[in-house]
Amino acid sequence: MTIEARLHRDAGALTTLSNGRHVWSADVSRELGSSDRAPDPHDLLDSALAACTTLTLELYIRRRQLAVTSLRVTVERTEGKAADGRTLYTLQRQVFIDGALTDDERNKLLEIAGKCPIHRLLEGEIHVHTQLG
Repeated sequence: MTIEARLHRDAGALTTLSNGRHVWSADVSRELGSSDRAPDPHDLLDSALAACTTLTLELYIRRRQLAVTSLRVTVERTEGKAADGRTLYTLQRQVFIDGALTDDERNKLLEIAGKCPIHRLLEGEIHVHTQLG
């Protein structure tokens, strides 16, 4: 899968993203010289975790036919610096589930949340290779 990002300089820093099937946008804040017309890249990363968690849980809920009436996931980001100067990026995820569930079912859903592919990717090792085209 290839993601293409295309900058629209006439709109500040608004960027159109596409995977060939869908199109979405990213931007930066007014303080950074743009129009703040779309989420910034940090919001997109955080939202990937929230969306993946929600969808992973929904697939499990459907498969197990659990009595869930609503599901909501929030992700809150904090950033700081480690003693060695590295950036610390912490994501606090909360899962809110309504429905007639047993404690065992709720605990299993919490376990399943930890198995979402984006969660596992973020806790793993990521390598980025960059070249000019």
